[in-house]
Amino acid sequence: MIPKSKIDEILEAARIEEVIGEFITLKKSGRSFKGLSPFSNERTPSFMVSPDKQIYKDFSSGKGGNVVSFIMELEHFSYPEALKWLANKYQVEIEEVELSSEQKEAESERESLYIVTRFAEEFFQNQLTETDEGKSIGLSYFKERGFTQETIKKFRVGYSPDSWNEFYDTAIKQGYKKEFLIKAGLIKESSKAEDQYYDGYKGRVIFPIHNLSGRPIGFGGRILVEDKKAPKYLNSPQSIIYDKSAVLYGLYFAKGEIIKKDFCYLVEGYTDVISFSQKGIENVVASSGTALTVAQIRLIKRYTSNITVLYDGDAAGIRASFRGIDMILEEGMNVKMVSFPEGEDPDSFSRKNDLEELEAYLSKNAFDFIVSKARILLGEAGNDPIKKASLVKEIVSSIALIPEAISRSVYIKECSSLLDIEEKVLINELNKIRRIRLNQQERNKSRLIDEERNEGEESAVEFKEIPEKLYDDVSVQERDILRIILSYADKTIRILADDGNELEVEVAPFMVHELIRDEMLFEDETCLKVLNLIIEYVDGENPILMGDFINNEDNEISKLAVDLLSSKYDLHEWWGERKILVEGEELKLKRAVEGSLYSYKSKRISKMIHENQEKLKEIDAEEKEEEVFEILRTQQMLDKIKASLSKPSGRIILS
Repeated sequence: MIPKSKIDEILEAARIEEVIGEFITLKKSGRSFKGLSPFSNERTPSFMVSPDKQIYKDFSSGKGGNVVSFIMELEHFSYPEALKWLANKYQVEIEEVELSSEQKEAESERESLYIVTRFAEEFFQNQLTETDEGKSIGLSYFKERGFTQETIKKFRVGYSPDSWNEFYDTAIKQGYKKEFLIKAGLIKESSKAEDQYYDGYKGRVIFPIHNLSGRPIGFGGRILVEDKKAPKYLNSPQSIIYDKSAVLYGLYFAKGEIIKKDFCYLVEGYTDVISFSQKGIENVVASSGTALTVAQIRLIKRYTSNITVLYDGDAAGIRASFRGIDMILEEGMNVKMVSFPEGEDPDSFSRKNDLEELEAYLSKNAFDFIVSKARILLGEAGNDPIKKASLVKEIVSSIALIPEAISRSVYIKECSSLLDIEEKVLINELNKIRRIRLNQQERNKSRLIDEERNEGEESAVEFKEIPEKLYDDVSVQERDILRIILSYADKTIRILADDGNELEVEVAPFMVHELIRDEMLFEDETCLKVLNLIIEYVDGENPILMGDFINNEDNEISKLAVDLLSSKYDLHEWWGERKILVEGEELKLKRAVEGSLYSYKSKRISKMIHENQEKLKEIDAEEKEEEVFEILRTQQMLDKIKASLSKPSGRIILS
């Protein structure tokens, strides 16, 4: 349990724009920052970060919150885990409590996997640097590759002893459960004997794989002896903390440099990343353990739209890269290629050259992918017309993947010159390919709609569709009042008192008084929670601070506060729907306050009138005459109240 005082200290130290800036590229947009959502695949940025309010709002997915909820959402952390992560970043000391065996067992599967993976990383590191076997075998391997002590420490590489059960025995003695050790791929059950287990990475050097916040989530293990029965590399199995198709090796260490330089080198192996980093080129990641996936490409796109793919100089390596690069193009990114001399890879080449030579080579040999692909295929085709026709289709097929029409046009012009083919011919082929793809997408979309419709029909007995709230719903007005109070609580407006004199009043006490006087507290449960909290502040004459609502321990209050304070508009969307002209809130705050209160009261009265009329319809007038008269009296009273509601002077009605 983290004390409230420590939570406040962490939240005071943390800057949301700094934290989120570690995970996505943010660009200044007025007083806020804007970027591509890390929670959805969007092409136009709609992810907003407000340093003033210390909140974020993702308009593409609907997610929003403070710095803690962002870390929780992105990294699937618990609340205490997110606070500890922030405390570590901002050097706020909090007391760490050692977990007992009972607590370890009670932890969730996700947290248990994090715990055993962290233990394994420390075990492998210790074996590498503190044991004779680790030093003579594992450390020798890394030193032969030129890795320094600092590099070994930075990437947390390790060694798993060539023993059947040394890791297993150590883990069990320290209270870790077999169930989670198996799920993490750290131990395996023997097929020869029941309830017998052996170490999953025995006799291998270990490359830990980290998530974006630096926690180990999996491992890559390389065998050091020739063994035809064993794979050269062994990777962690899929788990709830490790999805190999959505992870990039080295991204935790590289993301800062990728943002700074606005481009990323993409390589194949662990040692490629480590060698480049040691040399001084740190904006490099690897897709090791899997062919490049769309999820990995989108991960890079959070930080930059520019990728340079590095690959071995052999023809097979070049050809193998084509499919992955086509996927990058389809995501609307800019791609360059660099090939190394035959027999070299990024790791070996970087070890043979100093930083200046390496950077010069990368700069000189980085060519645009489309142009490079055209030249490579043209060389392969020679004078064969059939091969040349085939390569034209292949190149145009890649160009067709590019989302932007201008970019496609530029590439068509360049390839027309390079291939000595008329632009018109290439454009016709391009349009044909794009038409086929668009038709296929439409068919897929129709199929999905049909499937969803069928599923809906099958489950119609069990579920009823809940209609979305309309703009006219009372809760919309409730939220609008809360938004004005939270945004302008201590601002003042001038009102006309009963005696005809003007009074200067603060927004929050005035609006609260209006609601209490007319006995119109809110109907929506969460809105009422927030209003009651505001009333407590007003009664206690305490200042209403946005942070107290945004960082509230009640998740419903926190989420509502973020939603209210991260509106895209100056005033409520529904005013525009009713053709009501809205002027800037801070200039016309009095009008906003009066308009919001009037709309809410008017809507509540209209709702009460409607409910009263419905009661009248249901009653037998002859049998319950007295009850009918009571309902009619109520109706008259409600009609009078509605008539007495004067429209605020600040409202401008458009005809």
